[in-house]
Amino acid sequence: MTDEDYVYDEASGEWLPASELAAGAAEVEAVLDAAGNRLADGDAVVLVKDLKVKGAGQTLKQGTVIRSIRLTENPEEIDCRHDSIKGLVLRTEFVKKR
Repeated sequence: MTDEDYVYDEASGEWLPASELAAGAAEVEAVLDAAGNRLADGDAVVLVKDLKVKGAGQTLKQGTVIRSIRLTENPEEIDCRHDSIKGLVLRTEFVKKR
């Protein structure tokens, strides 16, 4: 075996075989809403509580429907648009799949 067969995994702090690390990287973390349903690009979601939007000076009310979401690299956030707010990022803990 050579030194190239092992790769240092910063998350676990261990040296792992390169093949094992590559297999783990292939798995994509699922994006789940507040109820545990899997979200995908283009889904519509409903807010589960009132949210004050920083910088917009407005509050999105519970039950507001947000259409055409986009998933981000962070599994806890979704990128979306509302009629009056462009470039809105919501945390998945505050939405439920419609």
